[in-house]
Amino acid sequence: MSFHGGFTMATCEVCGNDYWLAFEVRTVSGDVHTFDSFECAAHKLAPICEHCQVKILGHGVEVSGRFFCCGHCARSATGEGAEIRDAVGARPA
Repeated sequence: MSFHGGFTMATCEVCGNDYWLAFEVRTVSGDVHTFDSFECAAHKLAPICEHCQVKILGHGVEVSGRFFCCGHCARSATGEGAEIRDAVGARPA
């Protein structure tokens, strides 16, 4: 953390930029991360779809502890069928 023109500057842990509007993200495990943009936060924290390898920025789908960007990728990778659905708030069985 540095000071510039009366502002406290924080350093983004991804790109190293010192920025007075940096923000912290606290994870459920208690880790604290500092970023200067949502892009850097997503780059560091977003899970990756196990099927198509894209960053999961939406709700995604979890099947048996594995993360996918959508039901299609989950079904393609796991071979499971209709029980996998894209639904906000759907809790895995």
